[in-house]
Amino acid sequence: MARVNYSCESDPNTSSRAMGYELHISPKHSREICSKIRKMKMPEAKRFLEDVMALRQAVPFKRFNGNVGHRRGRMAAGRYPVRAATEILKVLTNAEQGAEDKGLEPERMRLVHTSTKQGRTIRGTMPRAMGRATAKNTETVTVEIILEEI
Repeated sequence: MARVNYSCESDPNTSSRAMGYELHISPKHSREICSKIRKMKMPEAKRFLEDVMALRQAVPFKRFNGNVGHRRGRMAAGRYPVRAATEILKVLTNAEQGAEDKGLEPERMRLVHTSTKQGRTIRGTMPRAMGRATAKNTETVTVEIILEEI
């Protein structure tokens, strides 16, 4: 298990950061969620992720939108990636608790950096007929979030 560094530097006095390492979520879903919540304020981002988990608000898919249906509102294509939203909300809550430990106010913080990286691929096989096997791999994702006080 290699050490993964943050891809962006921040001031430790006015910022808080958290990383979710090798999460078992979709890389495409996590990329779309991170691009949507980037530059949001902390309470607004938490509310958005909770609405996605409750299927009240869809995540707009900008890049990976092949065969993705349209949703109500002002978006062309969107989905409700509940599993990815749940994991990213855990990382966001962890960053919020880190800000509270430093004496910062989480309500006044903004997500200045959100990104996803490809994690380790967990190899697996699925048995098939005639003694054959098919690869059934699990992709993992590393999510990093940096909050900064405004």
